[in-house]
Amino acid sequence: MTERFVVVPVGQGNGSAAEGLSQEPSTLPAAAGGGGDEGDLGLDEREAVPILEYSREPNKYGDGNPKESSPFINNTDNDKGTLYDGKNMALFEEEMDSNPMVSSLLSKLANYTNLTQGVREHEEADEEEGAKKKTVKQSPQMGTFIGVYLPCLQNILGVILFLRMTWIVGTAGILEAFIIVAMCCSCTMLTAISMSAIATNGVVPAGGSYYMISRSLGPEFGGAVGLCFYLGTTFAGAMYILGTIEILLTYIVPSAAIFKAEDKADGAEAMLNNMRVYGTCCLTLMALVVFVGVKYVNKLALVFLACVVLSILAIYAGVIKTIFEPPDFPVCLLGNRTLKNHGFDKCLKTDTIDNVTVTTKLWSLFCQSSDLNSTCDEYFNLNNVTEVQGIPGLTSGVISENMWSSYGPSDMLVEKNMESVAASDPTIDLNLPYVVNDIATFFTLLVGIYFPSVTGIMAGSNRSGDLRDAQRSIPIGTILAIATTTAIYLSCVVLFGACIEGVVLRDKFGDSVQRNLVIGTLSWPSPWVIVIGSFFSCCGAGLQSLTGAPRLLQAIARDGIVPFLEVFGHGKANGEPTWALLLTAGICETGILIASLDAVAPILSMFFLMCYLFVNLACALQTLLRTPNWRPRFKYYHWALSFLGMSLCLALMFISSWYYALVAMLIAGCIYKYIEYRGAEKEWGDGIRGLSLNAARYALIRLEEAPPHTKNWRPQLLVLLSLDSELRVKHPRLLSFTTQLKAGKGLTIVGSVLEGTYLANETEAKKAEQNIKTAMSTEKTKGFCHVVVSSNLRDGVSHLIQSAGLGGMKHNTVLMAWPGTWKQSSDPLSWRNFIETVRETTAAHQALLVAKNVDNFPQQERLGEGTIDVWWIVHDGGMLMLLPFLLRQHKVWRKCKMRIFTVAQMDDNSIQMKKDLQMFLYHLRLDAEVEVVEMHDSDISAFTYEKTLVMEQRSQMLKQMQLSRTEREREAQLIHDKNTASHAALNDKADATPERVHMTWTKEKLFTERNRNREPNASMGVRDLFNMKPNQSNVRRMHTAVKLNEVVVNKSQGAQLVLLNMPGPPKSQGGDENYMEFLEVLLEGLNRVLLVRGGGREVITIYS
Repeated sequence: MTERFVVVPVGQGNGSAAEGLSQEPSTLPAAAGGGGDEGDLGLDEREAVPILEYSREPNKYGDGNPKESSPFINNTDNDKGTLYDGKNMALFEEEMDSNPMVSSLLSKLANYTNLTQGVREHEEADEEEGAKKKTVKQSPQMGTFIGVYLPCLQNILGVILFLRMTWIVGTAGILEAFIIVAMCCSCTMLTAISMSAIATNGVVPAGGSYYMISRSLGPEFGGAVGLCFYLGTTFAGAMYILGTIEILLTYIVPSAAIFKAEDKADGAEAMLNNMRVYGTCCLTLMALVVFVGVKYVNKLALVFLACVVLSILAIYAGVIKTIFEPPDFPVCLLGNRTLKNHGFDKCLKTDTIDNVTVTTKLWSLFCQSSDLNSTCDEYFNLNNVTEVQGIPGLTSGVISENMWSSYGPSDMLVEKNMESVAASDPTIDLNLPYVVNDIATFFTLLVGIYFPSVTGIMAGSNRSGDLRDAQRSIPIGTILAIATTTAIYLSCVVLFGACIEGVVLRDKFGDSVQRNLVIGTLSWPSPWVIVIGSFFSCCGAGLQSLTGAPRLLQAIARDGIVPFLEVFGHGKANGEPTWALLLTAGICETGILIASLDAVAPILSMFFLMCYLFVNLACALQTLLRTPNWRPRFKYYHWALSFLGMSLCLALMFISSWYYALVAMLIAGCIYKYIEYRGAEKEWGDGIRGLSLNAARYALIRLEEAPPHTKNWRPQLLVLLSLDSELRVKHPRLLSFTTQLKAGKGLTIVGSVLEGTYLANETEAKKAEQNIKTAMSTEKTKGFCHVVVSSNLRDGVSHLIQSAGLGGMKHNTVLMAWPGTWKQSSDPLSWRNFIETVRETTAAHQALLVAKNVDNFPQQERLGEGTIDVWWIVHDGGMLMLLPFLLRQHKVWRKCKMRIFTVAQMDDNSIQMKKDLQMFLYHLRLDAEVEVVEMHDSDISAFTYEKTLVMEQRSQMLKQMQLSRTEREREAQLIHDKNTASHAALNDKADATPERVHMTWTKEKLFTERNRNREPNASMGVRDLFNMKPNQSNVRRMHTAVKLNEVVVNKSQGAQLVLLNMPGPPKSQGGDENYMEFLEVLLEGLNRVLLVRGGGREVITIYS
């Protein structure tokens, strides 16, 4: 026996231990007298002491050892008490909230009951009527037979079997009808195998087939197919209602027709109008029944099923009876033409009564009067009237006549294969009582009309919540139901062809057998068994469609993937989908207004075939992708079977009606794109996402095999962003420029670096990533975001440059903003980081783009007339040529013209250079103006000399002073005056603060610093700082920068964008700060500049 310790509070003589057992276990705050609910225990909390008492309560998932309920854990709710059981798991106690104990998990899973899909919860709500809702539902008890087999049977067998099966067999012949049935049944059987695999791969909650497809193929496909399935179910409701009205007006009470045709040629139109009126009334009545209470529909389901089963049994009984005693249903033929047998009583031209020959009613139908010498129809005069048995019987040999097809146009006569004398005038008077085709018939039409009779295979999976063992019952019940109905259909094809006369089979409405239902003439004991049975069967099927379709729409609406459908997710207080029912009734009415069963059937065939196609696709995809979660209990499936089923569905769609197929696919495609564009984002672990991952992996492996050819080269960008103190993007225009440069093509990785450790800054990293994604969305930048947390910015950027991307999808170009505040920066590392980044991109053979004044770059506004100026100083791969071309593909830069400038030295032939450059651009297929700028050798000006000297002084002083970090933060700039500063001026005006100097130096302060940081081996004293001469190499570099800047500003000051070769940093790190100064001088006076540094490979080619 298992035993447990429980904690009970014990007071000082206030109650016995027996009373203590009935009390709540004490918790630490209560025991300590702090914050407890003091009215609960009835004891003085300060004196209550938690003790352990022995309890023999069995432990459900224990190992038989006594457990201890800890008094030190504040379990205020009962669930947490079950999560944390004793101190054996103390090691995991901090994770208990997120990771429950296995025992707790198992008990919850054992008690899990799936929501019923049918209408059980609605029935309960209706029955309770304001009473308290039941909290404990009975676990589902339905087995395979009641829960799956019978519902599938009822849904599959229906209106087409009773109203059109005989006509299909007579028109297509036994062989072709057999092929039609076999094709359609094979399609549903293969779909059922795929569906069984999906349905047994985990629990299938509400929504049935919609749920299976959406969770396997994703919200876009799920929504598209779910709505197709909904439309199919809705049109099925219309078809069943039309079937009900056809049976009512044709076979039960023909006199109830409101519209009666005066001319027989208008009879078909009158019948359609009757169908519309009665169909609308019937739909209204059924919708009211569904609205008032679905429980009545559920309770009547068994009655409707009994009608179907009894009708089929009556057919088989009638077939057996024809062997011994065929029923008497004479068919009257004039020559080989079949006559409608309800305008006359005897199949005779004349009759002898009391030895007097008199004309019959048949005579008066073909002749102008009842006189023997009156003028009659020519064919009537030339041919005799014969009478044959409509049901010759199983052993009569009529099967050989019915083996072949008899297709024909509309109004074609239904003729028996026998000799007759043809009339001289082949035209037929439609007012004569001949049986004719009401529509043109051909093989593909019959496929479309027949297919709805095999739908309904989802009935079992739709009620998986009501089943005792859904994963066992759904495959067995569904496949058995399909096998049973396939056997019934195939046997019916053969038996109908073997028992019934061909002309009767082709007589759709039974006109030749006194307006009897053709299948009813075969049944035993009476045709009325089938008529009444099929009437109630169609009624029940219509009601069930009107019950199921709104719930399917409600499930789609509640998933929130189609925003405009969300209103249909609401309903009555008990969950009844009122709005969805209204929409369903409206769509159903459109089907009823079509009014022809033969026209509505192919429409719903399309929608069901579309749904089955995607069920097969889902199973095939999951099987081929070998998703780890794909572990169906049903093992008898294979991807090849699913693909075969999918192909068969597609073939049947186009066989039935190619234009309906295209319309259905267009509707599904529009819904797919709408959900993709507007719908809520869902992550359901779907197969399409898995397929994308597999395709991406395959493509990445292929990309890895070889570097891209020059023709395929495009800038794959790594964009380095800076974030402000609130983790927002400092320069969003950098993202705008990225969008304009990429135009949605190629790879874009947007990276940023946070300082610190990942454990401490995980939240900030996620926030930064979210902010960057928001900025990317605003600027319409398509790409990936990558935020790195590193101990310092330098290493973080280095990690990004080295490791961003995957396999062949790595960046080849780095884009960053110019550090505009590098002089005023409180941290001198800002420009060091920049230079190190330049060096690293060069080492990694990656191109580098640096945007200066990036905040002035255009966002989305289109630029007017202007130029993109390219200053081609050195050739480093041709990126300077390619970038303007790529920019001009975007609408922002489209109107800008491209100009290319190159610099000629004294020794160069500038005229020849221009010709060569024009030819080069012609071969590159680039349109650009070409200009060669001559730079003459000139003496180095005093201004250049002084600018270099000031730059070096500042650099040297920072080195010599060895400023501490705090002082560097406080005093970032030593000496700087762009136009007038010189070393003499600094000595004379040491106390003055020049216009752009941020700190004043005095001699006293210099000596103090020197004494504090005196180094015996210093190469140069601080005092010597003011007597130094500039380095000649630096003077020459400054000279180049100044001269080149003059030329560029002169030519390109008004350009929309200037692209310029970026000179590399010095090889030794000694002159890094000088390098920044050179670049600053080079770019001075220009608005938008893009410095370009190639990656060391050709990126543009003249070859095709």
